Amino acid sequence: MDIIDEIAEKVFEGKIVRKDLVAKIKGGANVPIYVLEYLLGMYCNQTDEESIFLGMEKVKKILAENYVRPDEAEKVKSKIKEIGTYNVIDKITVKLNEKKDRYESSLSNLGVDNIEIDSSYIRNYEKLLGGGIWCIITLNYSYDEYSIGDSPFKLVKLKPIQIASLDMEEVYAGRKEFTKEQWIDFILRSTGMEPSAFDNDAIWHLLARIMPLVENNYNLCELGPRGTGKSYIYKEISPNSILLSGGQTTVANLFYNMAKKQIGLVGYWDVVAFDEIAGIKFKDKDGIQIMKDFMASGSFARGKEEKNANASMVFIGNINQGVDVLVKTAHLLIDFPPEMNNDSAFFDRMHSYIPGWEIPKLAPRCFTKDYGLIVDYMAEIFRELRKISYGDAFEKYFALGRDLNQRDTIAVRKTVSALVKLIYPNGEFTKEEIEEILVRALEYRRRIKEQLKKMAGMEFFATNFSYIDKESGEEKYVSLREQGGGKLIPEGPLKVGSLYTVSLSSSGIRSLYKIEGQISAGKGKITVFDNKYKKTFENSFNYLKINSKRISGAINISEKEFYLSVNDEKNVGISDNLTLGGFISMCSTALNRQVLSQAVILGDMALSGTVTVVQNLADSLEIAREAGAKKALIPLLNAKDMGTLPPDILGDVQLIFYQDPIDAVQKALGFI
Repeated sequence: MDIIDEIAEKVFEGKIVRKDLVAKIKGGANVPIYVLEYLLGMYCNQTDEESIFLGMEKVKKILAENYVRPDEAEKVKSKIKEIGTYNVIDKITVKLNEKKDRYESSLSNLGVDNIEIDSSYIRNYEKLLGGGIWCIITLNYSYDEYSIGDSPFKLVKLKPIQIASLDMEEVYAGRKEFTKEQWIDFILRSTGMEPSAFDNDAIWHLLARIMPLVENNYNLCELGPRGTGKSYIYKEISPNSILLSGGQTTVANLFYNMAKKQIGLVGYWDVVAFDEIAGIKFKDKDGIQIMKDFMASGSFARGKEEKNANASMVFIGNINQGVDVLVKTAHLLIDFPPEMNNDSAFFDRMHSYIPGWEIPKLAPRCFTKDYGLIVDYMAEIFRELRKISYGDAFEKYFALGRDLNQRDTIAVRKTVSALVKLIYPNGEFTKEEIEEILVRALEYRRRIKEQLKKMAGMEFFATNFSYIDKESGEEKYVSLREQGGGKLIPEGPLKVGSLYTVSLSSSGIRSLYKIEGQISAGKGKITVFDNKYKKTFENSFNYLKINSKRISGAINISEKEFYLSVNDEKNVGISDNLTLGGFISMCSTALNRQVLSQAVILGDMALSGTVTVVQNLADSLEIAREAGAKKALIPLLNAKDMGTLPPDILGDVQLIFYQDPIDAVQKALGFI
């Protein structure tokens, strides 16, 4: 036993269990961990090896005799008939039979339906109606030939797998015995993880996964590689959460069944988690809208009624491309289903985004062999913590920066509250400790905001999140690891003939394009590698033929052949607005002179040489800045838009105005 085990044994006697015992027993018994730990907590809550061994044998015997394996259901049913009364461990679900005016239960593994159940169980354990719960169930068998349609199996007694009572004062007092680091390790061990196998960032992300369990109406998203344990918390660790696998769902199932006047899953569970989000589909057209309403306010309207619920919403799934690629070419929410993808209003309701790619794939060393709280006891602590809030915990020491709007502020407050509950449930922390939590909260929300900026442009331009130390007045900014480095526009000069431009695609998406040009001896021709751009670049070439001498006498069109290609950097589709870019690229190759480093060309031209104004200049500049641009050539016609540009863009990108295509070439190539 290490120091954490020793403290845990002293302050949580009878409520801890050695976590590796679960793995040793689970084997053929496909029951949730909280069920196993309930039994282990009853029979293996000692620390001496002999008691643990005897307890494990007892648990194994109970599982062997009472846990219903689906493939042995008929054998168990026969045993109940022959013996008369028998205890089983199974998942039980209840529904109301309106025709018979009674509640009827179904046992999942046993495969028995229509068992009448007393309404007192429904009043005490509402979750029986919403997805079902694991219980120890006493059944007997009584066949009545006159009761056609009734099950001969009768429910005598039902005991949910859960802790009977909880004293939070005991928890608060116990927390004081641990240091911050020890307590975090203890919490993670209680979930089955071994903190020594993870770096500091991953430890925070593992804690963050628990936030929806302690905070009401908390909306969390985590996307990452396969095998990192994203669904583990919500499926195995808590009896108060339900995990929905990807697939079709309905408003009636999730929110409210108007026909039965019955609340859906959000009314019965603390957390509703959607696994494999790419496969989520709503049968109802208004499903997404109702979900958005609920995520924003914790309420939703069905018919003439407005319903409230406290369930947190969790969305987890896999990222199918490298994060570095997605950051450059798309956004980090692209793997959501089409109904949600690019819906900025939906994603704006997310309070945090856990970067699942920063959590390693789980290996045997990632699972602890030390002691932790019995999962069910921990789950009850989490449920009790949902009744309090620490959203204002940082306000004594810090204020939030100007870039955070109301939704950002709400998100940060909820995240701060959740993390304080997990790490400092007694509400005792220092300035440095709450600052550490505040930084994490800002990071998790900023990751959402950065993706919104990519989806909806300048509506969400303010992502430079910061907080202010009230004592010193110092403003500190938070950054995201994935946002730094690896810009599309590299530092230093490009090859001759290469340049970047921001343009509108044929699909209406503003994006970054790279034009590359080459030149060889020839007979005054142009070759375009993609026929889709042939007409555009032929216009560029024709303008060059007419105006070459205005640029330089050294350009001899008739003895050269130009080659142009386009790289769609974000794979959004072709653009018809690259005539000016093509013209500047050919001038660059003809004069063997590079375009200004880290520059983008904005705007376009007609064959006549007329410059076209840049629509939504701020959006174009933001795309350029994100890509790594430090300079932007823009038409003089856009000077009127200067007052609408955010200060941070003006601070990061040098604007260079041009009057006409010739002026643009001269400034792009550094002649002026």
